[in-house]
Amino acid sequence: MKRLSSPIRAILLLLLCAFAAPLRAHAHVGSKDVYEQVDAGPYKLFVTIRTPIVIPGVASVEARSNGATVKSIRITPLPITGEASKHPPTSDPMTNSSADPAFFTGSIWMMASGSWQVRFEIAGDAGTQTVSVPVPAVALSTLKMQHGLGITLGILGLFLIVSMAGIVAAAVRDARLEPGAIPSPNRRRRAILATAGSLVVMALLIWGGAAWWNVEAASYALDVYHPMALTPALSGNTLDLNVQSYDGGKERSFRSNKDFLPDHGHLMHLYAIREPEMDAVFHLHPVLASAGDFRIALPAMPAGTYKLYGDIVHANGFPETLVSTITVPADMPGGPLGPDDAKGSPQPLSQGQLGNSYKLPDGYMMVWDRPSTISANTAYAFRFHLLDANGKPATDVEPYMGMAGHAAFVKTDGAVFAHTHPEGSAAMAALMLANGSSENDASDRRGTMNTVAMNMDMGTHSAPLSSTVEFPYGFPSSGRYRIFIQMKHSATIETGAFDVVVP
Repeated sequence: MKRLSSPIRAILLLLLCAFAAPLRAHAHVGSKDVYEQVDAGPYKLFVTIRTPIVIPGVASVEARSNGATVKSIRITPLPITGEASKHPPTSDPMTNSSADPAFFTGSIWMMASGSWQVRFEIAGDAGTQTVSVPVPAVALSTLKMQHGLGITLGILGLFLIVSMAGIVAAAVRDARLEPGAIPSPNRRRRAILATAGSLVVMALLIWGGAAWWNVEAASYALDVYHPMALTPALSGNTLDLNVQSYDGGKERSFRSNKDFLPDHGHLMHLYAIREPEMDAVFHLHPVLASAGDFRIALPAMPAGTYKLYGDIVHANGFPETLVSTITVPADMPGGPLGPDDAKGSPQPLSQGQLGNSYKLPDGYMMVWDRPSTISANTAYAFRFHLLDANGKPATDVEPYMGMAGHAAFVKTDGAVFAHTHPEGSAAMAALMLANGSSENDASDRRGTMNTVAMNMDMGTHSAPLSSTVEFPYGFPSSGRYRIFIQMKHSATIETGAFDVVVP
């Protein structure tokens, strides 16, 4: 069947998905929006990009500025890599609030799935600057029409069919009669036949329309995001994680298991969280043993079932979180933690809610400046402090994998997982691609990432970092969450834990 490419087709596809129910998202499980703090010279922006669940779709963009005064911002959506990244469309202006001149809002169309960026052109007292925020754009759902709407449309359709049949019958029976004349039996029979014929024609039209609709719906379903499969195999304490390429039948939906970029020095960041109590958490870093096969010697772990969340980044900057589970037996031998690995042992969920301070094993403490109110789908900069054994701000804080800290926001039912950093929710590899040269080939980009990874491992910060760290994030739905915060001091990687119930 020939596929349509007219604007009508695009409109119908949008209507097809207007009542869709969102699935688990790509880069962060169950959390599709992007939160990022970016620096563009003297300008600083706190950016929130609310991506659509259907593609094509409209993404809403919010930006709050500080630092040098910003007078205007223009935004442009374009792919991170490929030929299209060299030919950006016309930018759109953001509107700043009359009540808050530092707050800007705008919207952009995301016309295709893939690894995108939103380019910000900032003008203000300190001149003009440009910075980009990576955005993974994928369709997350298909049509689930509301029951009430379906009944309403069915009734209206039946009314139109009956009305059309009545018009045809009246035209055949009465159109040529003189005023006041009575139709003959022959005209009545012809009217009945015409009515039956019109119903047959309309039935064929409806059948053809339904067939076309099903073809379009099936074609669109091929574009709906499906995560790559992650298959774990545990032998002794050696964990193999087999990542399978995804082929959805379309070139643009294909994702390879041979094109990973290092992010913060590692090709995969693996969180293992014991279920159902979330009383053991490990942040691990498997290495690539062969194409698509990650391997790690697990440290000593309490026995039980662990939910696995594996973060990877593809060569085009597209991030994914792969999900699976393993069961650790009680007699599993355990090795030491790797240099960048971390673990934590918070109290079980069933023992109550963790507070705003968390005592660490070596006497240090982590404290959360919890906002007075927290609501879903609201952007926050969550602030945490590391205090030493005397309750003073720690003066020996070091970079942990090139960052002041790492955070994982996890819903207790497993429906949400987001591994974030002080800059925000975007992967560092994607940020580098979005703000670097789009003309380098994949091998050059891998070389650049590996160089950065080596620099981070060597610890390029000579002076201690601040004992305070912030993480931009917004909870995507109501429910109970456990937050894991990791910071490093004097070669010790600490893991703090905090609970929050989002109304």
